[in-house]
Formats: sequence, structure tokens, C-alpha cells
Amino acid sequence: MIEAKIIAVSDVTEAISSHRPYREAHTLKESIDEISKNKGILYDPDVIDSCIKLFSK
Repeated sequence: MIEAKIIAVSDVTEAISSHRPYREAHTLKESIDEISKNKGILYDPDVIDSCIKLFSK
């Protein structure tokens, strides 16, 4: 389902860019770079493209 794919990408992006007790928050650029590395492998390419487009505005 496309909804599950969107939620997966948004959840990972939020998790990477949020502060955790065991590490500092990463920047949005670092988050985008990380999900982009797995485009087509772990994440739907169209969802990644939409996410990048959304955050680039």
C-alpha cells in the first residue's frame, strides 16, 4: 500500500532528524542523504522523490 510506504519514509526521516538519548539529532540534509542511499532498496523511489521535493521547498 502506498500509504504504508509514505509512513515508512516519513517515520525514518523523523527518527533520523530527532534527538535521541544515545545520539544528537542529525540535520535534515543528513536525513535526506540517508534515505536517498536506500532509494529503490528499502524505500519506494517515488515516495523518496516526493519527500525530497517537499523538503527542498
